[in-house]
Amino acid sequence: MTDVVIAGIGQTPVGEHWDTSLRELSLHAIEAAIQDSGGIQPQALFVSNLLAPALSGQAHLGTLIADFAGLTAIEAVAIEGAGASGGLALRQAYMMVAAGAADAALVCGVEKLTDKTGSGVEAAISTAVDSDYEAVQGLTPTAQSALLMRRYMHEFDVSHDSFAGFPVVAHANGVSNPNAMFRRAIKAASYQRAGTISGPLNMFDVAPGADGSAALLITRRDLLPSSFSHPLVRVSGSSSVTDTLALHDRSDPLTFQAARLSAERACRQAGILPADIDLFELFDAYSIFAALSLEAAGFAERGQGWKLAQDGALNLDGSLPISTFGGLKARGNPGGATGVYQVVEAVLQLRGQAGDNQVSEAQRALVQSLGGPASSAATHLLERMEA
Repeated sequence: MTDVVIAGIGQTPVGEHWDTSLRELSLHAIEAAIQDSGGIQPQALFVSNLLAPALSGQAHLGTLIADFAGLTAIEAVAIEGAGASGGLALRQAYMMVAAGAADAALVCGVEKLTDKTGSGVEAAISTAVDSDYEAVQGLTPTAQSALLMRRYMHEFDVSHDSFAGFPVVAHANGVSNPNAMFRRAIKAASYQRAGTISGPLNMFDVAPGADGSAALLITRRDLLPSSFSHPLVRVSGSSSVTDTLALHDRSDPLTFQAARLSAERACRQAGILPADIDLFELFDAYSIFAALSLEAAGFAERGQGWKLAQDGALNLDGSLPISTFGGLKARGNPGGATGVYQVVEAVLQLRGQAGDNQVSEAQRALVQSLGGPASSAATHLLERMEA
């Protein structure tokens, strides 16, 4: 089978774009990705988004974005899978191109949280949990993650300060990312003094919601234009897996089963082991998610993921760099666009275009996006190829 490659990438800064509409954000990212690819025109568009119907009053995003980008007469559809939306959209594009159903496909993740303020935003975000049995009781994703962290601390006898390494690493990496929402490093002491959001989670344990758009242009290697000048990055593994939507339906809430299976299947498809990974763009919406994701992907034993954040292993020069451009915590978490940002950042690493954030000799990247507490998991294995 011909290699499926990521030929073009584009992104907008993550932040509060009060004066820029949903469609305009998308257009900026799409134009950048098409230009970066050398002008490849897609036959399909997959738009990943979580909150537009609730916050922007806009559904039918596939057609909206295709129309505004001047891409009419192509196939276009929106993909929603909570925080995993971007990864799921990439999987659809990958499968379409790999199957030969399209020569090129575009993935565009976009989110516009600032179209509404106040409690309406929290209510919209809470639609990602089980409405009948969780949200109706007042449980929000943040409160749910606080319960997970408290259970983890109790079961494995871990102090809250043990999680400080995750936001410290993320904020250190966000300093040199021009598209990051927060570009200031923090120290462990700052983490310890931070105000509580939902005990035991404090403000540095929770990634900030934001506006933003990122895009990917997917094609087959043999269809690249002769003028294509970037190092080649192929999708060598792709998987998505689901678990129960409600956390209380799981026999072990501290095991991200979907994340584990998704990572295993992506690595098996690529024919590699976790030990072969050079960097891991994990889904650090909450510090507890970072620890559980490292365990699920096979980088740490159950109850031991937090230790990796204490010995430098997760730094840019460590054995397993994570959140290399700041992750969700420092770059920001633009909902349905987040998974696409993660892939854009991994591509920059593998191309050797990450600037001050460059991981030395990066050849393979694992990228994982999660919907809820790994109720949905989309994982991709990206590899740099020889020209």
